[in-house]
Amino acid sequence: MNITLNGTPRDVPDQLSASDLLLSLGLADKRLALEINQEIVPRSTFAARRINPGDTVEIVHAIGGG
Repeated sequence: MNITLNGTPRDVPDQLSASDLLLSLGLADKRLALEINQEIVPRSTFAARRINPGDTVEIVHAIGGG
């Protein structure tokens, strides 16, 4: 299925959860924020949240500083 990931079209497997997507990108254990269709997805729901065809997914990495 086709989604838009951080502004770039991308083909991903069907029936993909947010957790599966992050795992496939090597980001499963990273500090990040996930937004699907302009809605922030709580980390506690990543496993249950399905990615659907045409979804727009934004992943923002948390960067510490001071």
